[in-house]
This record gives sequence, C-alpha cells and structure tokens, in this order.
Amino acid sequence: MTLTTTLSITDISDCCSPITREPMDANSAEKLSRSLKALADPARLRLLSIVASHEDAEACVCDLTEPLGLSQPTVSHHLKVLVDAGYLNRDKRGTWAYYSLAPRALESVSALLSGL
Repeated sequence: MTLTTTLSITDISDCCSPITREPMDANSAEKLSRSLKALADPARLRLLSIVASHEDAEACVCDLTEPLGLSQPTVSHHLKVLVDAGYLNRDKRGTWAYYSLAPRALESVSALLSGL
C-alpha cells in the first residue's frame, strides 16, 4: 500500500505508547478514540481501501460514489471525516477533489494496536 499533508492522526504514535506497555492517559485515549471513530464505519473503510488501491494511490471524488452505491453528498461527508482525522489528504483541482492516503496514518494506528 502506497501512503502519501498529514493531520493529527499521524502524530498519535508520538503521544501514545502501545496500550499494553503502560496505562494510557486521558488525553491519549481521547486522541486515539477520535481516530478510531473515524475508521469505525464500513463505508469509510471501503473508501480508504478504494483510494489506496486506485491508480497512483489517488482517487477523484467522482470515482468514489459508484463503487459505494452512496450519494455524492454522503461520500463527501465520509471523505471529510477521513480528511479531518488525518487518514486522507484532499487536493482540489479545478472542480474536482482528489484524495490520497496521508503518510503513515494507518501505520500509526496499527502500531498502537499491535500491543493489544
């Protein structure tokens, strides 16, 4: 999987150690909870998968509605949640928005959960 501006999720591993090494403080738990909530939706997981497997690991919003069978506003909402959580980057080109995976975003969550 090719990973590609990063937001807060990519910094989670810097603030939080894997759960089994030491008790998690309230701030770290809140950050991790927000990032996991963004992933806890089947449509969002599918969007990440579609973007990651798309040519050049980048997809236009116009290419994402049909595979999900959801309306464009619903897909746009899910994409906004993923961008706000730091999993995806958004690049506006003319009238279209293109999405790509944020660098190390999924690796950070994976590293945190690997200690479970």
